[in-house]
Amino acid sequence: MVLAAGAVAADPELLPPEQAFRFSARALNDRTLEARFAVADGYYLYREKLRFAVEPEIAGLAIPQLPPGKVKEDQFFGKVETYRGDLVVKLPLPKPASGQSLVLTADSQGCADLGVCYPVNRQKVTLVVPAAGKGPGAVVEAHPRKKSWFN
Repeated sequence: MVLAAGAVAADPELLPPEQAFRFSARALNDRTLEARFAVADGYYLYREKLRFAVEPEIAGLAIPQLPPGKVKEDQFFGKVETYRGDLVVKLPLPKPASGQSLVLTADSQGCADLGVCYPVNRQKVTLVVPAAGKGPGAVVEAHPRKKSWFN
């Protein structure tokens, strides 16, 4: 007897924005923060939609050092620069912030290759800035991955 199984076409599931665009950061030293996005396969971020802010505002932020993106003709926004994979952005602080606790906010917007774009996504992390000469602080994830029984 031969059994025939019909293939069921499943609609591809979109990742929630915090998984499609995983955000983390660390303080490299008392004058520089490092923001990171791990962009999932099949997704991309818009360069021009990235915004960063620090609280308390007295710490301020200088202009972020964004790397060049890949130019893309986008069906929604025309000719734009995008990022895929890992994105690292250096965020200079205008004055030393040794020992301070800072809240770094990152606004981003991106799309899935399936043609679905997300609204602006705001993610926050709290960082403790190391004292001068003490090396980088710990990496803090905005949405840490949940541990399973096997890891």
